[in-house]
Amino acid sequence: METVPELGITFDCADAQVVAAFWCRALGWVEAPPPEGWADWPSFLTDHDVPEDEWGDGATIRPASGGGPSISFLKVPEGKTVKNRVHLDVKVSGGRHVDQDVRERRIREKEEDLVAHGARTLREDHRDDGRLDHVVMQDPEGNEFCVV
Repeated sequence: METVPELGITFDCADAQVVAAFWCRALGWVEAPPPEGWADWPSFLTDHDVPEDEWGDGATIRPASGGGPSISFLKVPEGKTVKNRVHLDVKVSGGRHVDQDVRERRIREKEEDLVAHGARTLREDHRDDGRLDHVVMQDPEGNEFCVV
């Protein structure tokens, strides 16, 4: 019988704890619990011979409900050099069927909150009628994402 893989998303970064905390805020997610069989992360890391000075080099978050894929953050030595080819969309507007003024207010509120927590707005993309469609942003380490 074939094993079905699970989906995991990983961000390379300079500071896993900072970027994980930002994405918890952006998505309303939580730190993932340690793997089954370990009471806490220090026990897991100790059992896997991870030196204590490397314990902050990684982090994993997941939806508060526990379902869906996780997102991991891994410290790497090289910095980000080019635009992301894959990005996350933070969907807060409710969709295009929602009143445009409501959609825009929701997008702006999320944008404002994320800027206050280390994000940067790159640009706004508008529909053909000139109304806001989404905002392109960067997380604290420059990874692009959209607030839709």
